[in-house]
Amino acid sequence: MPDMIATRQAYGEALVELGRENPNVVVLEADLSKSTMSALFAKEFPERFFNFGVAEADMIGAAAGFAVSGKIPFASSFAVFCTGRAWEQVRLVVGYAHNNVKIGGSHAGITVGEDGASHQMNEDLALMRVIPGMTILVPADAAEMKQAVRAAAAHQGPVYIRLGRMPAPAIFDDSYRFEIGRAVQLREGKDIALIGCGIMVDACLKAADLLAAEAGLSAAVINMSTIKPLDRAMIIEAAKRCGRIVTAEEHSIIGGLGSAVAEVLAEECPTPMGRIGLRDSFGESGKPAELLEKFGMTPQHIAEAALSLREARP
Repeated sequence: MPDMIATRQAYGEALVELGRENPNVVVLEADLSKSTMSALFAKEFPERFFNFGVAEADMIGAAAGFAVSGKIPFASSFAVFCTGRAWEQVRLVVGYAHNNVKIGGSHAGITVGEDGASHQMNEDLALMRVIPGMTILVPADAAEMKQAVRAAAAHQGPVYIRLGRMPAPAIFDDSYRFEIGRAVQLREGKDIALIGCGIMVDACLKAADLLAAEAGLSAAVINMSTIKPLDRAMIIEAAKRCGRIVTAEEHSIIGGLGSAVAEVLAEECPTPMGRIGLRDSFGESGKPAELLEKFGMTPQHIAEAALSLREARP
């Protein structure tokens, strides 16, 4: 697999692979198939691909109907539309009815770039987390995305998969095995734990290198690719071992990974922590790298957040 590939590309390729193996897999789209990469499925299985145009609510309702009929529907669109515009339908006909619908939300986070604040969805994890029974996956790279799509298809119940537009560095190889609800520690450490999801996992790995080189700190790095159900045991173990935690997500710090981890720590193991992400702010138009820098979401920012906790008492 190439060193840099967007998770949305891996999503589209995984759908094709699933389509070849399982005739019950169907794909629904809201006029953005070239962007979500579900167009790959449409090309090979046109009879199992359904484009609803700019009608995301209708798409989600139809997906629920397919699920009731025994199909495995993957409904794809930009994250801002399939979790925002269609939230009422997601809540009622997917969540409340506990239908076996898989939702792929692409172009999430500020690295959408020049499309600007209107399309940079930084609230989707919060919106999906609050829906009872919703499983939420945020793969860190293409290899993990492909396995996450397969796991979602095998899982009985609603699943939201967050897809990225920007090419992401490869983290995992063919030996990796993804499991819903299981976090993975990528690096051992004893002084602080860095917990990331999506593209911020690679940022955490780079931050750990900075902390070792500049401050002699040993930082554990954890990939929390399942936001719900959360791997509470991994969080608690890291908190007890390291005494300090920093979370990093390409999302608002309100309602996403940082909030989820803070809830676990408050209930189980109170621990000093910092949160990297958007701080009660919308994004803006710009180059992805420039936006990550402006909004404080680079490896250097993660390292600085970790250093700020050195004097905090566990």
